[in-house]
Amino acid sequence: MACGMICLHGVSKRFGSVQAVETAQLCVERGEFVALLGPSGCGKTTLLRLIAGFEEPDAGEIRLDERVVATAGAWTPPERRKVGMVFQDYALFPHLTVAENVGFGLPRKERRTRVPAVLALVDLCGMGERYPHELSGGQQQRVALARALAPAPDLVLLDEPWSNIDPHLRGWMRDELARILRAINVTVVLVTHDREEAFSLADRIALMRDGTVVQEGTPEEIYLEPATRWAAEFVGAGNFLKGTLANGVVATPVGRFPALNANGATDVEVLIRPELLELEPDPSGGGEVVAREFRGHDVFYRVLMDGVELVSQRPSNEIVALGERVNVRPHASSVTVFS
Repeated sequence: MACGMICLHGVSKRFGSVQAVETAQLCVERGEFVALLGPSGCGKTTLLRLIAGFEEPDAGEIRLDERVVATAGAWTPPERRKVGMVFQDYALFPHLTVAENVGFGLPRKERRTRVPAVLALVDLCGMGERYPHELSGGQQQRVALARALAPAPDLVLLDEPWSNIDPHLRGWMRDELARILRAINVTVVLVTHDREEAFSLADRIALMRDGTVVQEGTPEEIYLEPATRWAAEFVGAGNFLKGTLANGVVATPVGRFPALNANGATDVEVLIRPELLELEPDPSGGGEVVAREFRGHDVFYRVLMDGVELVSQRPSNEIVALGERVNVRPHASSVTVFS
């Protein structure tokens, strides 16, 4: 297994009786933005800390930029890995100014030029003499990022950096942080449990469950071609219908679809995402709208048809009333099937 920037092969880590990471595999190329996505307790942060060097693996090998930094009998400390890390709580020193926080760990002779440069990069010019408690949450986050970038690392690790940001500002801060990181073409690994964050920011997603990476792929691949039903449910709403697969086409109660994966079975379960089902109002239609959730840009409808509840996601300008009879019209799109 060879990768450009990060290569994890069979990495495991246990804390007492808890197996936090188990034989994890991960490959990240130079310049990629990769999200570690998964539910709480699946081992995301532990895996990030193993990459950074804050934890030692019990088994397996970790390579950074083709250099072994952790394996049986050998371990490279964090300060020698050329990795910058932004912690969930930012971990700023309250008694140090912004400039002193950013310059912490830099050789003294580099601070005069490097600190102003990274403060400018994160749009904090003129704030070097302030203290962390005098800043907003978003500004503190940018200080933490500036400190991570100050040593010019090859790799930046982000541990749920928006968890302490006001929800109204979170989207803007995500875009701002991504803009800064992409501008300097650094390799980034982000830990998040938020699907929207992973989908909107990452070039690729490593989906984690029970301490291991269960699927890697682009956001589109993870969403449209999930490897398991669990993965399909975790990354988004879906309709799971019984179907019959033959000659690469699967027949379902709502229509026929090309199958993305022919798994050798005839009787299958079909994943149909909500946006693939259109609703056509019809007094004699076979479905009834039993619930609707208006979200501004779109509406989620729950439709009862032949004893099965379907979910349809439609633009908010396609209004269907609660209790209305409808026909369900599928898009001619490929779908994933499971045995």
